Amino acid sequence: MRAVPYTGLLAISFLSPSLAAQPAPAPQAQAQPQRPSQTGLARLKSNIEQITSSIATHWGIYIKCLDTNEEIAINADQQMDTMSVIKVPLMVEAFRQIGEGKFSLADRYILKDSDKRPGTGVIRSFDEGASLTVKDLLTLMIIVSDNTATDAMFSKVGGPQAVNALMQQYGLNSIRATGYADDWFKALAAAGSPVKFHAARQHPFGLSSPRDMGRLLEKIANGQAVSQQASDQMLGIMRGQLYRTRLPKYVSGFQLAHKTGDFVPWIANDVGLLINGQHKIVICVFTDKSDIAEGEPTALIGAAIEDAIGRIGEQVADYYGFK
Repeated sequence: MRAVPYTGLLAISFLSPSLAAQPAPAPQAQAQPQRPSQTGLARLKSNIEQITSSIATHWGIYIKCLDTNEEIAINADQQMDTMSVIKVPLMVEAFRQIGEGKFSLADRYILKDSDKRPGTGVIRSFDEGASLTVKDLLTLMIIVSDNTATDAMFSKVGGPQAVNALMQQYGLNSIRATGYADDWFKALAAAGSPVKFHAARQHPFGLSSPRDMGRLLEKIANGQAVSQQASDQMLGIMRGQLYRTRLPKYVSGFQLAHKTGDFVPWIANDVGLLINGQHKIVICVFTDKSDIAEGEPTALIGAAIEDAIGRIGEQVADYYGFK
């Protein structure tokens, strides 16, 4: 028997009625080109921007992983009020002078009542005649942001101009100590209210861009601020920070050497170094809120800003904790 050539019609005749009745499949739509996926660092920045957009305040942020050189910068070059973050450059200048032999960590300071300053700190509660070492002053200036210790150290190093000279030498031109703590508190009292004081913007406690403050922290992390020994001592002091409601709030797996700056809720800053066995990460977060009305309750505003800073710290720690 001669073979019958294959044809499409013949093939269809052998299909079941139900299959034969089905319409031919519609032509597929042409696939749309996919957008390139975000890199991990871009996702981290996007997550941080989502956090900042949820809080109505102005943000300045600089983050740098020192072993990968990855950076995130959000308004990072804008000079902003540091509040007590300026005490970090003051500490660096103190260690520079200690390194030159001008004084030592063991030198004694005798408290006078006229030296006592309001605001944060504990020395103002001590009796006149209390004796503290320079190391005591530097430690309290950082870990509890002691304003009495701050002005004592400004006097010890030769005033804010000595700090500014060192920052200029380091090329950190936006960092500027603007005066003693005493000057700031007198200006605040004269303004009549915190709202009026902040709106006038005449008396910042200190000034810096987030990037320049981050570059100073990078020098400390790399042992280049004064010396390796001095840098290690400064990191040791900063690790003792007692205010932990911002960057450290949700962080695990890292040590955090940091310094806060406070005029909450107008200004709530935190800068520091996240450190574990694999990474050293600079993180500087500055805020500036200017839309608070006279008499408006502020407790919840400040808490929300602090929590957002904590969430930023969490995002950075989680990203590098798994990297």
